[in-house]
Amino acid sequence: QCTYLEVEQAEHTHAVVLSRPAWLWGAEMGANEHGVCVGNEGVWTREPLGQDEALLGMDLVRLGLERGSSAREALEVMTALLERYGQGGSCKEEPVPFVYHNTFLLADRAEAWVLETAGRYWAAQRITEGSRNISNQLSIGSEITAEHAGLRQRARSQGWWSGRGEFSFAQVFSLEQQPPRMEAAKARFRAGRELLRQHAGHITAETLMSILRDKGSGICVDSEGFRTAGSMVSVLPRDPALPCVHFFTATPDPSRSVFKPFVFVAGIKPVPQVRSPTFLQDPAKQIPRFQSSVDRRHELYRRHQAALELMEQDQERGQKLLETLRELEKQGLEGMKALLEGTETPHPEELADLFLDCVEAELKFY
Repeated sequence: QCTYLEVEQAEHTHAVVLSRPAWLWGAEMGANEHGVCVGNEGVWTREPLGQDEALLGMDLVRLGLERGSSAREALEVMTALLERYGQGGSCKEEPVPFVYHNTFLLADRAEAWVLETAGRYWAAQRITEGSRNISNQLSIGSEITAEHAGLRQRARSQGWWSGRGEFSFAQVFSLEQQPPRMEAAKARFRAGRELLRQHAGHITAETLMSILRDKGSGICVDSEGFRTAGSMVSVLPRDPALPCVHFFTATPDPSRSVFKPFVFVAGIKPVPQVRSPTFLQDPAKQIPRFQSSVDRRHELYRRHQAALELMEQDQERGQKLLETLRELEKQGLEGMKALLEGTETPHPEELADLFLDCVEAELKFY
């Protein structure tokens, strides 16, 4: 059972860790036990938006992670389900529908892909070197590695492409008149690409954390009623003997949050402090949907918000708290570095408790 639709069950699903809006089934981003990572962004295209309830892009993120043991396999799972069920339905827990199509980043230890969609149509690009970012707009030009079988025919039948010369997915399927929020996306996309270019050849987990915290570029959003809700950075070593390490904030605004490490091992301890409450009469599940609202904040989120208010009221204490949190993050990063360099071999039980311990330490500071 996905957010709105039921799809046929797979015989086997992989263990996943997800960062998601609490009201829905899917996820904005996450990873599975095989080191596959997927994240998504909303996008508006020439294809009409499906008001009818279908799969959400966030459902596809989770389905890809649960059913794909590599980035390529996740991509195949997601495109097959997209073609079969379509995408549509509101992506926000509010009475007025907010609908979009999706672009995705997929990566594993060996390869990376960008997948971009317009309705049931899609194009994918395999990234073979360097870095790549996405930001609320189509970005695959003519460098298409795989595509929907009817993609070009669709473009021709709609008069968007003559059928002659180069075929650029972004050019053909992007709206001629972009919504105002898309203008900001262009600047954000360029800034992200530039920040990655500045660190080319020596990008670390810390580099990506600093980029995700960058407010000047608009990558870290804290205005217009929007706030970056959660952030994730993953380290995927090429050596299969080394574990993949996934850092999650589990709280909004990464510039004032702690990235905490998570490693897949047997017997992982559940972390109730970052799980949202469940509701018997959930307004997201009752038809008509979203007629009332409930407080979905988990314990860490609530304490973190109270701390943010303190930081804003008392600059000095706020600065002190931020420094303490950064120190906590640094310890996590150093521990993971030692693990990945093989200088330390923690006990499996230690790794099973890792994320829980970090969350409990953070709560203690609040």
